[in-house]
Amino acid sequence: MATKIKATIINTTANKVLGLTTKANDFALNTTEKVFTKSIDLTEKGVGLSAKLVKKGLKFSAKNQDVIFNTLETVKGKAVQFLAKSK
Repeated sequence: MATKIKATIINTTANKVLGLTTKANDFALNTTEKVFTKSIDLTEKGVGLSAKLVKKGLKFSAKNQDVIFNTLETVKGKAVQFLAKSK
């Protein structure tokens, strides 16, 4: 009879430990899923922001390039006029 009581206590304890382990595992899985989902969302937002910044940067570079080439054309024209007069 003492063996039966010990077996019952061991089974009860094992079931409780199994239940607690299952709860802990479920909690860990849910937390990991939330963190992973949040990380993906933040990464997507970061990629979107980066794409916008790159587009704006390219537009800005194109405008600067136009200004530089216009300035060079003006300087070239003035230099050609100056060189023609100095001959």
